[in-house]
Amino acid sequence: MKERLDFEAMAKRLLQDDRRKRVAVAAPEDEHTGEVISRCLREGMADFVLFARREKAGRAEELAAISPGHAETVMVDTPEEAARMAVTAVREGRADVLMKGTLNTDVLLRAVLDKENGLLIPGHTLSHITAAHIPQYEKLVLFADAAVIPRPDTEQFDAILKYALNVFRRLNGYECTPRVALIHCTEKTSDKFPHTLSYAELKRRAAEGRYGRMAIDGPMDVKTACDSESARIKGLTSDVTGKADILIFPNIEAANTFYKTITLFAGATTAGMLCGAVAPVVIASRADSTEAKMGSLLLACNMA
Repeated sequence: MKERLDFEAMAKRLLQDDRRKRVAVAAPEDEHTGEVISRCLREGMADFVLFARREKAGRAEELAAISPGHAETVMVDTPEEAARMAVTAVREGRADVLMKGTLNTDVLLRAVLDKENGLLIPGHTLSHITAAHIPQYEKLVLFADAAVIPRPDTEQFDAILKYALNVFRRLNGYECTPRVALIHCTEKTSDKFPHTLSYAELKRRAAEGRYGRMAIDGPMDVKTACDSESARIKGLTSDVTGKADILIFPNIEAANTFYKTITLFAGATTAGMLCGAVAPVVIASRADSTEAKMGSLLLACNMA
């Protein structure tokens, strides 16, 4: 029987790797980020380069001392310098993953998106993929985009879908068939809702084989996508209904609301990362828990 994929399984994979992934952290000054770094160093899951402001460097040096030879501290003067230097470390191959600590997301994104010195792959779309372990659901579910693209157009949906499929296949194995649900409030396609027209185009491209082996269906609501009984009552059956692996939401409002709802009311454990850059980027909120930041780093290191 295949091992259930969850965040502890991701941690075990890192421990089994021949080489530790190296993480560049911009401004590792908050308590939760420090706890993540501490756990990873103590358990041997990752190495770190910590870009810390001079007045906050004491904590970074304490963290680096946990596992000498597996973490180093680089002093900087400003959050902007921390972001630029962490991005440079990744771009030059001195780190495999970029992680945000205590600095505003827009500061890090400016460095990531810098046309000359950033990390965005030319011609690619930057998007955000979230993985969630929801206690009431039988498996890890991926969804997008809860953080970056406000209202995707067809080509942005295409990029989001490709990123989500890549994450699924890297985590679960290329022999597994991902099931993708295109989320909407009803099952009807209408020009009143332009995203449903984009969904129709994604399904057409999938039928042509552009995305490889996969199942895709929609529009449908989240209950139809993830609950077989709801789908049965509605008279809807497909390879996706009731067992979706990937949820593609119509806009950032819907995806972000889903994200906040499952974490607050359903006890979900989540992890998120940016796709479209030369390396995984973790931009967890400064208010995220240690568990959420740990999950995000585990996901990113598994994808690096």
